[in-house]
Amino acid sequence: MNNRQLFQQHVAQTSPAPLGLEIVSASGSYMYDVDGNKYLDLIGGISVCNIGHQHPAVINAIKTQADAYLHVMVYGEVVQSPQVKYAELLAKHLPENLSCVYFTNSGAEATEGAIKLCRRATGRTDIVACNNGYHGNTLGALSVMGDEYWRNAFRPLMPGVWHHNYNSQEFINAINEHTACVLIETIQGEAGVIAPDPAWLQQLRQRCNETGAMLVFDEIQCGFGRTGKLWGFEYYGVIPDVVLLGKALGGGMPMGAFISSHAIMQTLTNNPVLGHITTFGGHPLCCAAGMAAMHVLLDEGIMNEVNEKEQLFHSLLVHPAIKAVRSKGLLMAVELDSTEHVTATLQKCISKGLFSDWFLFAANCVRIAPPLTISKEEIRNACEVLQACL
Repeated sequence: MNNRQLFQQHVAQTSPAPLGLEIVSASGSYMYDVDGNKYLDLIGGISVCNIGHQHPAVINAIKTQADAYLHVMVYGEVVQSPQVKYAELLAKHLPENLSCVYFTNSGAEATEGAIKLCRRATGRTDIVACNNGYHGNTLGALSVMGDEYWRNAFRPLMPGVWHHNYNSQEFINAINEHTACVLIETIQGEAGVIAPDPAWLQQLRQRCNETGAMLVFDEIQCGFGRTGKLWGFEYYGVIPDVVLLGKALGGGMPMGAFISSHAIMQTLTNNPVLGHITTFGGHPLCCAAGMAAMHVLLDEGIMNEVNEKEQLFHSLLVHPAIKAVRSKGLLMAVELDSTEHVTATLQKCISKGLFSDWFLFAANCVRIAPPLTISKEEIRNACEVLQACL
């Protein structure tokens, strides 16, 4: 059997028709398959590879840490230098109240940890979340996911979750003295890149202050420069009580985090002790890779070009088949007339060396979330191929 056949037989499948590309290497903005084909990557591992594939600084950090040690003990019991230094770096570039980091293995685990933290810190149980919101696929994260198609097959789910529309007054009104937390994406990703009304976000913060509910921003997809600023919430002047990170956090390695104040995080240390525990969260190899990637992002001026590249995409993506282009930095949704049109277009793009995807709650949109290091010439090539395939 070849690898494609072994993949179908022994690797659990998540759809009836996986792409099945056998990627053997990747570098910068490109991936290469076993047949020698080259693909310009327009999704960067779903907003993971923000500084491109295989950045030398990240690879060197991984090699250096691998020579020192890998796993030594469950999270939080011994001092591990990569964890400590990365937590310090993150805290340095976050608001003062977001200074205490709990590293996890994924964004979904960050969601789970944040739910527990908010319930423990407030003594409440209810959660207000968004229709078309996405925060991961584990059972708690699935409970706060905002789409019944994806939730229904796995009921019963976690009770006490109330879903309302993003940017709506009904969402604000649902927050009350029973609400442990309000959980939203700073920029809705899987809904097809929906940005918040700044006044709504300000009102949301005020309502949480009035009721004692904790405000949780999911920056898993829009963090780490994706929008042109390090954090999406920097655009709106609203600071959450908890922030969720993932995807680009690990520099290509699996990693997530939920971050809050030291005082709030301390609630997980007692009644019960070990209120949240993980074996591999904050793995030293992942922390070393993520910290190296963040230094590259901060030191090489990569974020300074994001908005200019966003505008270049807008200027080039002009076609009768394109109904709208929504974006916040290099998180973009190209809306077509139907899901079928998107599927056919993506298949044609692959045949012409362009790799892209769709959105869970907006399947009539083509996803564009390339490495932030994508060049202007690569953007022009991508748009030329995409328009030809439309």
